[in-house]
Amino acid sequence: MDSPGFNDDTYQVVLRYHQAWQRRELDAILGCYHPDIEYHDHLQNRVFRRAELRDYVQAALPAGSNERLEHVDRIRVDGDTAFIQYQLALHGGRALFCSSEAIRVRDGRVWRIHEYATLQQPVQAAGSGDARSALARLGLSARQLSRLAADLDSYFRQQQPFLDPDCNLQAVAAATGYSRNQLSYLLNQVLCRRFYQYVNAARVHYLLAQLATQPPPARIDALAFAAGFNSLSAFYRAFREQTGMTPAAYLRQIRCVPAATTSVPPAG
Repeated sequence: MDSPGFNDDTYQVVLRYHQAWQRRELDAILGCYHPDIEYHDHLQNRVFRRAELRDYVQAALPAGSNERLEHVDRIRVDGDTAFIQYQLALHGGRALFCSSEAIRVRDGRVWRIHEYATLQQPVQAAGSGDARSALARLGLSARQLSRLAADLDSYFRQQQPFLDPDCNLQAVAAATGYSRNQLSYLLNQVLCRRFYQYVNAARVHYLLAQLATQPPPARIDALAFAAGFNSLSAFYRAFREQTGMTPAAYLRQIRCVPAATTSVPPAG
């Protein structure tokens, strides 16, 4: 049942805006904005106006299968204002933003948006105030943080920078177009991993993929160095973290299993 303040004109404008986000259509989203639009991102403590919104929205559009956007309530309308609540799961659910938007409509367009988001971290819990101030300094919204995660994952899968034993955070930041601080925040506070944990997990994943497509060697050390490890102790530690067993035990296992049924655990 609609509330006494329900306004169908407001509902239709916000529904059209919401559906444009669902379809990930940048021009359709921008077409919903009033010429005097103000977008208040309270997580960043910033206000974006019309001239700034193309870049902001483009960076915030959902990207890849690692982002899951779920609306937890129907659109609620009171006069010229509508309210939407949603949850944004990042990187396979490792971090969750709970968000709400208050959207005001004028002249058939979206005129004011107030977006509130709280970061909930399953491993390294931080106060919402801490997360808000950190993201404000980094210039990231909840959706942009998800895009960063997707871009980093795509860069590692396609360019395989981890094969270089000297792979470091500064080089990855330069290659992806993000700052060292932005990547560090994503890794430490969202993915709950240090940079070299992330890199070494990618190296182990690559090595396991090699083992799945070729006869296993007598010793696995040569493959470890080819995957970018420059220390056997680091390799053994990372391998055990990813597979739950030593390299020798893993080799004994796959020698007893037909290649077609050998599975490779994810690097994430």
